[in-house]
This record gives sequence, structure tokens and C-alpha cells, in this order.
Amino acid sequence: MATDHPAGSATQQLNDHFDDHQPFSLSPITLQKLPHLSEYLQDLQPAGPNPLDRNPFFYPSDGFYITSSDVVLRHTVCRLSPSGAPDYPFHHVAYIRAGPRKNIFFDPSTTRAAIVTCGGLCPGMNTVIRELVVGLWDLYGVRQIFGIKAGYRGFYSTPPVELSPKMVHNWHMRGGTVLGTSRGGFDLKKIVDAIQNHGFNQVYIIGGDGTMRGAVKIFEEVQRRKLRIGVTGIPKTVDNDVGIIDRSFGFQTAVEMAQQAIHAAHVEAESAVNGIGLVKLMGRSTGHITLHATLSSRDVDCCLIPETEFYLEGKGGLFEFLEQRLKERGHAVVVVAEGAGQDLIPRTKAQEEERDESGNRVFLDVGAWLKSELKKWWDRDHPNELFTVKYIDPTYMIRAVPANATDNLYCTLVAHSAIHGVMAGHTGFVTGPINGNHAYIPLIDVAQAKNAVSTKDHKWEWVRSVTNQPDFVKS
Repeated sequence: MATDHPAGSATQQLNDHFDDHQPFSLSPITLQKLPHLSEYLQDLQPAGPNPLDRNPFFYPSDGFYITSSDVVLRHTVCRLSPSGAPDYPFHHVAYIRAGPRKNIFFDPSTTRAAIVTCGGLCPGMNTVIRELVVGLWDLYGVRQIFGIKAGYRGFYSTPPVELSPKMVHNWHMRGGTVLGTSRGGFDLKKIVDAIQNHGFNQVYIIGGDGTMRGAVKIFEEVQRRKLRIGVTGIPKTVDNDVGIIDRSFGFQTAVEMAQQAIHAAHVEAESAVNGIGLVKLMGRSTGHITLHATLSSRDVDCCLIPETEFYLEGKGGLFEFLEQRLKERGHAVVVVAEGAGQDLIPRTKAQEEERDESGNRVFLDVGAWLKSELKKWWDRDHPNELFTVKYIDPTYMIRAVPANATDNLYCTLVAHSAIHGVMAGHTGFVTGPINGNHAYIPLIDVAQAKNAVSTKDHKWEWVRSVTNQPDFVKS
């Protein structure tokens, strides 16, 4: 249905502009520089044409190979002014598109690739390992592929495990990581020494933001030593808190699994008198799983994420809202991200200073704390009335399951994209989807970027429309 706008308004002028079909132009595009081995290895020459030319299953046609002029825009949406230019400062950034190149810089017969998984578990880790092995073996003919056991410390503490397509055949059906993982253990000198001593010239690092920061240091040390070693990162985080890319692998599986926990909480709450189902989901610094699970479920009455504050007592607080819901419906479901409300939970001095192996602040259990506070509130304000809180924490169930179909497809694409990039001589990069197209992003950019939920975005407004929860803004 058409909407009338006052004559002379900016909206009307913009509509008139497009009705006239006048051309417009956007600001110039800045291409992010992608590191290449040739930058510090002066005598580097291509090892030859891509073996895919001789692969009987490919038959490369025109346009099959990606060139340096194929790019992916980071931002594809902007608002134009009546003049046709963006009506606020807008910088167009582009990244090199991922995919096979016509020439490669590693001879497959002498390539020795290492694959390592670090940090916490995430659905799809085994799929990525499997697709790296199968991709290197079948696409490029690499026969020396090794798995590093137990994270970064495995480079210098345990012998590498030789991998083959036969060995990893059904790994995508298993949760966790068959290679094993750990936090910490990052000793830069020992790691790079071990990479040299084992003769590895390609290193594939699968992990979260802390792992990517370590990968940056390995890449920089390899550069400093002028080693012919390609280093690439494959970002892994259930929380989806890695910046720049659309999403990280395992996220959609996590949201799907979270639905089961929310459904169970809803059944428990609905079956009790004044029942509250309380679910804690993963999300230390971002609430993406909690947000998407809330939108998908439609059974959630309140969604609490780290990006927004909330309070318990008083006008507009959580207790007032839940009391009203219990009067109206007889039950309620609350979903909270693990990083939400941390400033509300009392801490001892020792707890304030406690850090995990990766150097992150140790979070207290917001779910157990909130369950306790809910019971105290009800006993105080409604003595002798029935009340039940059923607390569900599916954290380890969610991150330990195999990837679903969508994430398995994602893992295949991201693994093969990483292989194509390294074989083409690129290094110090991460591969991932940007606006639906896989691209190569400098490691340093990804290590520094964050992907917080924007509470000014329409998606958060959708959450508010689904739950009708208060905004927790005190007058």
C-alpha cells in the first residue's frame, strides 16, 4: 500500500529521485590487503598450475578460477540521500573472494599440512577436520596430512597423528573433536620450533577468538623467520561472537538444540502451579544463541542477554513482570545467556580476580543464582502459595552434538575455501561468509573484531515483540 509523504520532504525527494531513474554512485571501495608468502619470500615462484586442471571430476570452465579482482563487500546496505550518495559517512570495505586460483605455490608432493583444534567444543569441529583432510587429498593430491593432539600444546608435547580420508571417513557424524582440544598451552617459540622441526608448511588452526589471537602471533613469527609456511585460521565459536563473518560454524546447530531445552522448560512450567521454566544458554559476551532461540521458540516470556542490563526488584523489574505473567497465564519461561547479569551476582575478592586457562574472567552461574533469587522473592511476597522453578542448563549437551545438515554444509565450504587460499600462497587469513559469499579476511582483523548483539537493530525489536518483556530502563 502506498504511503503519502509531505511535498518537499527528504523521503519524497528521494522517491522522486528514483522515479526519475537518475544514476547515482557510491563512495570508492577499499580492498583489504590479504597477506601472501611472496611479500617476505623474495624468490618465491608458483609451483605450477592448479591440479584441478587435471582432476577428472572438475573440468574447470571460464570463470571457475577466482582472481584478485573478485571481491566481497562487507556492507551491502546503506541509506541514500536525495543526491544519490549515502546520507552519513559510509566507508565501503571489500575482501578478496575465496575459491580456487589458477596457479598454486605449494607442490602437493612436498606439502606437509598440520591441523589443530583449540578451545572449547563446538558442533562441526570434526566435520571441518574431515573436510580439510579430504579436500587436501582429493582436490590437490596432498598425501602428508597430520593432526595435532590436544590444542596448541600438542605441537610440542605429543607426536602428530597422520590422517587420511579413510581414517576420517565418518568423523562428521561425531560430536566434539577426535584430535582433542585444550585451553592455554600457548608457547610461541615452542610451537613455531615444532612446526619447523616437523617440516610442516601448511598450518590450519580451528578455534575461537583467543585461538585466532594466537594464530596471529604464529603467523607473525613465521614471517619474522621468513619461513615458507602458510597459516590460516578457521573461526569456531558456538556463541557466534566472531566479528566480520556472517556466522561461525556450529551456531545453527546450537540454536536448534536450544529449542529442545526451551520446549522442556515450557512443558515443566506449564504443568506446574505458578511454574517458571528457567533455561541458561551459552553466550559469555554475546547473546546470539539466546536471541535466535527466543525468536525461533515463541514460548519464551523473557530473554536476558549480556548486551542489555536488567534488574530484579521494583517498578519495571523482572519480578514485577513475572508476577504479572503468572497471574495471566499461570506459567512463564525465562531464557538467560551465561554472560548476562554478572554484575548483579555477589562475588568474593578471589572470584573477582579468577581467570580461566585462556585468560578470560571466570563467570559465575547466572542460572543457579537467578533460580535462588526467584525462590527468595516468591517466599517473601507470596508465602504459602505454590511456586516451582525448573532450571535447565543444556550447555554441554549443545556444544557436544554433531553438526546438523546446514552446519555440515558450511563446514565443507569453509574448509575447502581455506585449502584453496593456502595453496594459492595466501597466509595469515581467516575464511568465512560475508553477506553469503565466502571471503578471505586478514587474521588480525578477525582477532580484533567483535560481534555483539545490537539492541538498536530490528532483530532485538522482534524479540521484544515476541516476549513483550520490559526494557529494564529505570526512570
